[in-house]
This record gives sequence, structure tokens and C-alpha cells, in this order.
Amino acid sequence: MATAISSTVSPNPTLSSLLNHHHRYSALPFSSPTRILHRKRPQSSSTLITKTLATSQSSRDDYHATLKALNSKNRFPRKSLGQHYMLNVEVYKQLVDVAGVREGDVVLEIGPGTGCLTNVLIEAGATVLAIEKDPHMVSLVKERFSNTKRLKVIEEDFTKCCVRSHMNSLLESENMLGVKSRWKVVANIPFNISQDVVRQLLPMGDIFSEVVLFLQDETALRLAEPSLRSPEYRLINIFVNYYADAEYKFQVPRRHFFPQPKVDAAAISFKLKQPADYPAVSSVKSFFSMVNTAFNGKRKMLRKTLGYLCASADIEAALQSLGLPVTSRPEELTLDDFVKLHNSVAKL
Repeated sequence: MATAISSTVSPNPTLSSLLNHHHRYSALPFSSPTRILHRKRPQSSSTLITKTLATSQSSRDDYHATLKALNSKNRFPRKSLGQHYMLNVEVYKQLVDVAGVREGDVVLEIGPGTGCLTNVLIEAGATVLAIEKDPHMVSLVKERFSNTKRLKVIEEDFTKCCVRSHMNSLLESENMLGVKSRWKVVANIPFNISQDVVRQLLPMGDIFSEVVLFLQDETALRLAEPSLRSPEYRLINIFVNYYADAEYKFQVPRRHFFPQPKVDAAAISFKLKQPADYPAVSSVKSFFSMVNTAFNGKRKMLRKTLGYLCASADIEAALQSLGLPVTSRPEELTLDDFVKLHNSVAKL
């Protein structure tokens, strides 16, 4: 997701050069009144379609504070890490409001960066476990929150870490092991690891009740509102629907990030299902193996791609028993259709 950095910016940029660089790539000066936009998006009471964010002194300070924090470590957002920092704290307040974070919650944050979202979470009363890959940002966040006991920062690549182990360690230190509650994930993640994060977190409904993320706008829309019989309908949609109920929340224009990405972002909420509520299949592993094989041959009929399971005639018979055409392709089946097809074939 990262935007290429201009060659005119020095390798060790000063605060002044950072400010000038951002203004060259911003559609509007940050001090302008801002509005969260919502175009051709699902309507819901929780969507913040027309809410205007007042441009307060705190918003302007957040803009300069982010750049000062980066400059204090001689850092510039790293393209390899997909780093894009939020410059409007009011947007983070909306994100935390969407997640319903309240006093006593435990929240996992992925990539805290300079700690802007971390601060909003702590102010809402949460205890935060922050996992950050960049050692310079780890140092910065630890320094910023050195006086609070509501934050634990771990230097690790989230896509390779053991989330369960880290959460149990935090809960043990807070004397919360055994507390009958599920925790939350609230994060502004790099777009380039969004699918990895979604795949890792959604099957963890026994730990987390909700995952609220900033994703690329179009990605968020596809995950929340998949369209059957369209090129955008993919394996990931079946995966998301199996483990969670997804809802598109609000769009965030790209100008609120530094450096400015090439696309807008959006907040999306995943209400995680508990394991007892997952669709009933004889084997989760074999179910997703079948669905994966089906979508690998997306333009082919299921009677062809699933031939490794049984004879084509048996696949046709199974489809007919579900009221589906024998010529069905994977993009034409809902999650429920795939579940029934899998269970039917598994009996053969």
C-alpha cells in the first residue's frame, strides 16, 4: 500500500522537509475542515456518513506531533513496512467508538506507530497489547507511555507471532486469566498485510469478540458486501463469512495519512463468531480445502474442479440435490451452499 517517496526528500529528513513533503502530496491543507465521505456504501445506523470533524487545535497538534515524533528518531515512513501514519486523532476516536471500547476492555493493537491510536484506546479505559515490528517505533511508544501501566509493547512481526500466547501473558499479568470475556482488536494496519491479518484473527472467536480495522476502501467493501457472480467474489469471502459477520463502517480519505497513499481507507468491523456458532461441517480442514480448490479453477464448473473428491456425476447429483445447476461455478455459491455441498460429498 505504500506510496513511493519523493527523491527530493533527504535521507535524514528534518521536520521542515517532512512538512513540506506531506503538503505536496496532500489534496487539501490539513487545517481545512474535513468530512468523512461515504459513497455508494451500505447504509446503517452506525455508518458515519455525514459527520463533520471539527478542525480543532488538537487535530493540528496531532499533525505536527506525528511528524515531530518521527523526526525525533530520524525516521521516515518505511515503504517496506507499509507505514502510513494517521494525522487526524478525531478519525481514531471514531474508530474506537465503532469498536465500543470501554473501561476495563483489553485491546490488541497491531502496529501502534507513534502511539496516536494507542493513546485514544487508553483514554477510553482499555488495557492495550501493542505488537510493532519496527524497533524505532517500539522505542518511541515505550517512551511516550512510560508512565502508564495500561500498555504492553512487543517487538515482533504480527504475521509471525503467537497471538494466543501474548494475550494469555498479558491477561496473567493483569490477573484476568479465567475472566469470562472476549477481547477486541482495533488497529490501523498496513494495507499490504491486510489479508494475512484477517486470516490470522478471524478464527480466534474464542478470544476476541470483535476486530475493527482500517483497510483499503475497496477491500473493505468487498469483504463486507460480496457480490455473487462477480470477479470480486473469492475464497476470502467464504472465509470471512464462515468466521464472522462483517460490516463496512466509514470511509477515510487518503489525505488523513502521511505519507499519503494512493487509495482511500475504510473502517470495517468483524463480529467474530464463537466456535459453537461456526457452520456445521464434518471437517473444517477438508471444507476449506474443497473451497480453495474450487476457486483455484474459478472459471471452471465445480463438476470439473472437484473431480478429485469423487466422480463428476456424483458432484452433479449433489448440486442438483441442493437445487443448484449442474453447471455451477464457485462464484455462484453462497457459504451455505458450499457447506451443504461439502457435507453431501463427504457422505459419498
